[in-house]
Parts: sequence; C-alpha cells; structure tokens
Amino acid sequence: MVDVTTTPCWYILHTYAGYESMVKDNLERLIENNNLQSMIFDVKIPMEQTIEEKNGKRKIVERKLLPCYVFIKMIYSNQLWYWITNTRGVTGFVGPQGRPIPLKEGEIRKMRLEERVVEGEFAVGDKVSVDAGPLEGFQGTITELNDASQKAKINIEMFGRATDVEVEYIQISKLAE
Repeated sequence: MVDVTTTPCWYILHTYAGYESMVKDNLERLIENNNLQSMIFDVKIPMEQTIEEKNGKRKIVERKLLPCYVFIKMIYSNQLWYWITNTRGVTGFVGPQGRPIPLKEGEIRKMRLEERVVEGEFAVGDKVSVDAGPLEGFQGTITELNDASQKAKINIEMFGRATDVEVEYIQISKLAE
C-alpha cells in the first residue's frame, strides 16, 4: 500500500457541470498563492479529440472525457483537503464520505494522466499484446516502429483477416517467447 502522506498520488475531484476549467484555474491559483508546488503537482481535465461535422465541414473538437471531474496529483493532507473542497465549483473528492481514494497505476494508465515515455524496447518482429485502448486483448507482430511519435504498427488478426493497426508504445507489452 502506498503511503499517501509522503507519496504523490492522483485523486478525482467532482465539480459542478461546466465548472471544470474554472476549478482547474482556481486550483492553480491556490497552488501559486500558497506556494503548494511541493504538495500539489498537477491538475488535469482529461480531454479527447473528436471530429465534428457541421454544415458539411469537418473540424476537430476537444471534448471532456469525463464531464464534472477534475484529476489532481498531490500529497494528501487534511489541510489540502479543506482548501480544495472549499474551492469554488468543487463539490468534493470522489470516495467514501468525500475522503479521496488514490487511483491505481492501471487506472492512471487508462486515463492517460501521465505521459510515459517508453524507450525503444521493441523490435520489428516482436510478438506483443495490446493492453489498453479499443484493441485491448488483441495480440500481434510488430511490423514498423516510430520512436519519435512513440507508435508501433502491429499486424493483428481481426475478423478472420490480418490487419495492420497503429498503437502507442504505452498501449502494448512484449510477449514472452
């Protein structure tokens, strides 16, 4: 078990609908005004890019992945809990009786809260399994690597035929041979 009083962990804040950006700004101001950089490390609103078509024109739009939620990485203390829960727009932490529960490593990876740079531990021809994303559970062979964009092209069998798909390094793991 992680000691939340000394180790920074990710927690989830619940906010009023549409207040996510305002809460993020208020928390960043709280961090700045009270010199809390050593206690609160990051505040994020998970976003996704979607293509929206309007009047025959396509455009890329940023959408909140989880409306009404803001993620915060901090070293937990009762004083911080008090300041954060009294921030305008925050309804409380997600957890029993409003007390936060730190996210697990797997949840952090799935939410992509932290960018994890994976060194080129893969090689063309390696057998890999997809651990995250829409292709989770599939296995395939690496056909191409791009270290600059941290993406790999893998050949998987989907619907009875071999298909090349592009996945990020953090979504795959090498299979033991």
